[in-house]
Formats: sequence, structure tokens, C-alpha cells
Amino acid sequence: MSVPLYMDVHIHSAVTATLWQRGVDVVTAQEDNGDSLSDPDLLDRATSFGRVLVSEDEDLLVEAGRRQQSGESFAGLARAPQGLMTVGKLISDLELIAKVYDPPDMLNRVEYLPF
Repeated sequence: MSVPLYMDVHIHSAVTATLWQRGVDVVTAQEDNGDSLSDPDLLDRATSFGRVLVSEDEDLLVEAGRRQQSGESFAGLARAPQGLMTVGKLISDLELIAKVYDPPDMLNRVEYLPF
């Protein structure tokens, strides 16, 4: 079983397109009309679909940490630092998460990229 991903609006479209071409199950916030959601709502939306949220947004780290401390479940967060990773490295790391982990591995977890 693979990990499905939910891309926040700031993730470059080339990342999403390449992952999709490589067989990764990817949905974007734009496709889902979630592009104007607040951080908590975006994490809720991704979780409602059982998808790990991929974001460059540092504020989502605060929200994920709050949920970890309060015991509020979420499907997972993969945090890529804005402007500090090449597109190729981001694709590689996300493909690894999607194809090696199972959804329970990412439950309530924050994965900091790059590896």
C-alpha cells in the first residue's frame, strides 16, 4: 500500500506532475477547491481523504505540533523548506515517502525534508 499525497498551493506544479507520472497518488488543493483554506482546515481536508499534506508553510508545523500534543489525529505532514530544495530532490523524497511508507507509518507524523 502506498501513501497518497495532498499538495498545498505552494508546491510547484512540476513536482505534482512528475510524481503523478511516476505513479504516485497525488491531489492538489487547487483541484480540490481547497486553495483558500486555513492551515487547520487544509490539514483536516487532507486527513479526511487519508492523504499526507505536503507543504512549505512553516505555520503548518505549529498546527501539526499542537495536534500531536493534544492527541488530535492527522494523516501526516511532509514539510519542505521553501526555496531550500531543488525540484528534483523534492520529487525524490516525496516519491520515497509515497512508495516506501504505508499510511499508518505517517499517521500523526511530521516528516522534515530533505532527507
